Amino acid sequence: MSLLRLTLAFVAVLSFTSTTSAQIKWMSWDEAITANKKEPKKLLVDVYTEWCGWCKKMDKAVFTDPVIEAYVKENFYAVKFDAEQKGAIKYDGYTFNFNPEATRRGVHDLAVALLDSRMSYPSIVYLDENRDRISISPGFKPANKFINELNFIQGGHYKTKTYQEYLKTIGK
Repeated sequence: MSLLRLTLAFVAVLSFTSTTSAQIKWMSWDEAITANKKEPKKLLVDVYTEWCGWCKKMDKAVFTDPVIEAYVKENFYAVKFDAEQKGAIKYDGYTFNFNPEATRRGVHDLAVALLDSRMSYPSIVYLDENRDRISISPGFKPANKFINELNFIQGGHYKTKTYQEYLKTIGK
């Protein structure tokens, strides 16, 4: 009986370890910028709101997918950015603030800048190693489609072709 308990405990520890080791390390904007300056890497910025149902679905169904978790963790600095957060953010010589009058609920100026004033949630903003915007990708995407987008960005394919052209080259 004790061997069975020991085996079950071992399996439980292994399954917990394997699911937590690849989890995406979500950073604040400031943490990601600091890390990027030390070791340049592309940034994936998840612009979301607390009330957004599709944002919650991305969190539960996509960002917890083991393939997505491992790929993002390996290749990007991942930022969770609440478009309605209140605090000031200093970046690149500017101070970005919450603007309570910009929308019905208010919106953070950095979210407006990242999304080119096209406020849509969830939106993934990709920045290159120099923190220049590569792409804005609005809307929910299931994991099997999101991985193609991640490969398109990480592989630098955006420099030579559109996303639709890229999908054709990989047979999607």
